[in-house]
Order: sequence, then structure tokens, then C-alpha cells
Amino acid sequence: MNRRDFFAFVGVGLIASSLPVAVVACSSETKESKTSGSPTAASKGWQKIGTTAELDKNGQLLVEQSPVGAVLLVGTSKSKNVIAVNPTCTHKGCIVTWQAKNNNFACPCHGSDFGSDGKILKGPADKPLKTYQAKIEGNAILVQ
Repeated sequence: MNRRDFFAFVGVGLIASSLPVAVVACSSETKESKTSGSPTAASKGWQKIGTTAELDKNGQLLVEQSPVGAVLLVGTSKSKNVIAVNPTCTHKGCIVTWQAKNNNFACPCHGSDFGSDGKILKGPADKPLKTYQAKIEGNAILVQ
């Protein structure tokens, strides 16, 4: 075996032996469990964005910078029926508000209305609001 073959053999061996370490370091499951307060919730994609006390205060909760983006929650912890949408209007990007008496979301800028499921009730918006699944666990509100 000459010197060139020896170094090639050793080099390939070093690369091959470091591959398992690189795979573990890049694993998405490892990153999720480190970034979330609850490993069980993070492994299933649920993110905590608020508490039931915050939601019950006004019947709605706007979280502009959550792990999933902007979220507007509507409901109460007693009913366990929480609606969660991205509050950014799909027309020009204004923040929609919840209209409890009409049971819909309304854009204050150009008059678009969206149902509680995010679907368009009245334009000029031409795309529905993004919706999230929401649930209450203990006093935490989780969205996915």
C-alpha cells in the first residue's frame, strides 16, 4: 500500500465514522424537543400560544408573534370550542377583528368579511383566512 492509498483509506474512514453524528445533530425531532416547553406537544406539532386566563379576559386573544405566526383566538375555556385564524386579511394585509354579534371576522380597512371557519363571506378579499386547529390542555392554549 503506498502513501496515497493509505491517506485515501483513512480519509474515507473518518468521513464514514462521522456520518451518524451529523445525522443525529440534524434530526428535526431533536430540535423540536429542545425548542418547546412540552416535548409531547412539540413532537405532534402543537405550539403553546397563550393561557386560558388571557383568552377568558375578553373572549379573544391576539398573538402577533407566536411560533406559528400571527394568531387570533376566539372563544372561552368553559366552552372548549376555540377558533384560531391568522388575522391578516388576504386582501391588503390589515388585521381583522372578531365581530361577536355577527359571528364573523371583519376587515376594518376595505370591508371584507370572513366566517368563523375563515371562508370569505364578502369581498374584496379573494382568499380565505388561514385557520389553525386549537385545543386547551390544562390552562394552556395550543395551536397546530
